[in-house]
Amino acid sequence: MENEKKNIRILIVEDDEDDFYYTRDLLRMIPQAENWTIDWSYKYKDALNYICSKHYDIYFVDYYLGAKTGLDLLEEGIAQNCNEPIILLTGRGNQSIDMKAMQSGAIDYLIKSEITTEKLERAIRYALEKAQTLKVLRINEQKYRNIFEQSKDAIFLLDEDFKFLTVNETTNLLLQYSSDELLSMTITDLMADDTQSLPLIEKFQSEGEIIDFELEFVCKNGDDKICLFSASKIKGNDETPLIQGLLHDITKLRAAEKTVLLGEKMALAGRLVQVLAHEIRNPLTNITLSAEHLQKEEHYNTQEQYFEIIFRNSHRINEIITQLIHSSRPADVNLQPAFLQTVLDETITAATDRIILRDVKLQINYPDVLIPIMADKVQLSIAFLNIITNSIEAMDDGEGRLIISVHPNHENCEVRITDNGSGISEENQKKLFEPYFTSKRNGIGLGLAATLNILQSHLAKIEVFSLEGTGTTFSINLPVIN
Repeated sequence: MENEKKNIRILIVEDDEDDFYYTRDLLRMIPQAENWTIDWSYKYKDALNYICSKHYDIYFVDYYLGAKTGLDLLEEGIAQNCNEPIILLTGRGNQSIDMKAMQSGAIDYLIKSEITTEKLERAIRYALEKAQTLKVLRINEQKYRNIFEQSKDAIFLLDEDFKFLTVNETTNLLLQYSSDELLSMTITDLMADDTQSLPLIEKFQSEGEIIDFELEFVCKNGDDKICLFSASKIKGNDETPLIQGLLHDITKLRAAEKTVLLGEKMALAGRLVQVLAHEIRNPLTNITLSAEHLQKEEHYNTQEQYFEIIFRNSHRINEIITQLIHSSRPADVNLQPAFLQTVLDETITAATDRIILRDVKLQINYPDVLIPIMADKVQLSIAFLNIITNSIEAMDDGEGRLIISVHPNHENCEVRITDNGSGISEENQKKLFEPYFTSKRNGIGLGLAATLNILQSHLAKIEVFSLEGTGTTFSINLPVIN
C-alpha cells in the first residue's frame, strides 16, 4: 500500500463510544496502521472545526449525530472548502441516504454491520488516492480558471448554435455587455456585417475550426471593434459538444496601419508634387514674364482681353501648385492658447454667406464654459471651414440642417459637425482624406487632405460616421489645456 510509511491522521466522528472503539480496533488490525493516528470526536461542532481546519487526512462520519446528521456535517464541511475525503457510516443499507451522501461530496459510504478490516483498508486506500486525484484536478482547474479570467483576450464558450454559455471579464470589457446580457445572445448577433455570419458558420462546420478570422463587431455603446476570431470544437463534462472561442482585439493595430498607409501615400504624393511644381513653375514663370514684357508694348490696348486671360490662368495655375504643395506636407502651424468656441465662431462667420444662400438651418450647441486649446486659429479655422463647406454642398437647398456641437471631457474635447445631406458610401469613406480623391465634378480632392494635415498638426483625431441618404457626422477630438 502506497501510504504504509505515512502517518495517516484519521478522525472518527461518532456519538456512540462503543461504535468508535469497534471501528478503531478494526482500523488497528490493518497491517499498515502502526504509524496511523486515530482520534475520536463525538460533538458535531468540534468535528466541523476539525474538518474546516484540515486537521486530519480522512474522516469517518456516522450518519446519526444527535440533532444533526452526518449528511449535515458533510455538506457544511464541503461548503467551507473541505478537500479531505469523508466516508459516511450508516447503520443499515439505505440506498437513498447512500446516493445523497455521494451527491453531497462523500468519497465513499460503508454499512456498519458489513465493515471488515479488508473493507476499511480498501476504503482508506481508495479514498486517499481519489482525494489526491481530485486535488490535482482542482489545482489544474484553478490554474486554467486563472488563465481564463486573467487573459487579455476575450475567451468564451458557445453552444452549437454559437450562443454564449460562459465568458471571461475581458469579453465583457471588450463588447461592453454584461455576462447576463451576453448569455442571451449569439456571437453572430454582434457582427457588424450580417452577410459574414453564414459563411463563418459554414466554414466552421466544414473545417471544424476557425483561426484568426478577421471580423468587425459592434459593442453595446455603438463602437466598432476589429477582432481576430478563433474557434475550435471541444466537449463538456457530460460530453456535450461545445465551441471554445477567442477574440483578439486589433482595432488599434488596424487604425495605426491605416495612419501609416495614409502617411506613405501623402509622402509619395509630396514627392510627386515637388517634381510637378518645379517642372510647371519654370515655364509658368517664363509665360508670366513674357506677358509682363508684352504689356508694355503699344499693341497692348488692342489685345488687352488676351493678356487678362494669360494673367488670370497663370495666377490660377500658381494657386493650384501652392495648394498641392501645402496638401502634401505637414501644415506649418503656430500654436497659441485659444478658445475653441472662438475659432468655431470665426469659422461659422466665414461660412455665413454659403449658409444663407443655400437656406441651411444652423444649430449650435456649446457648453457653458469656454474650452481652452492650443491652436493656430487661422489654420484650424480653415480645417473646420473645409468640413462645413462639404456638409453644406451635400445638402439640398432649403432642406439642409447643420448641427455644430462641442462636447468636453477630461483631456479632450469633441467637435461634431453633422448634416442631413446625401451621406458618403462606405467605399468612399475609406478614401475620404486621401489626396486627389473627390466625388465632386470640378473638385481636385485637396480640401480634406489639407484638413487632415492641419488637424494632425494640432494632435487632433478625426472620424467620419455616415449613412447614404441620411447624413454625415465629422467627429474631431482636440486636446485641451488643463
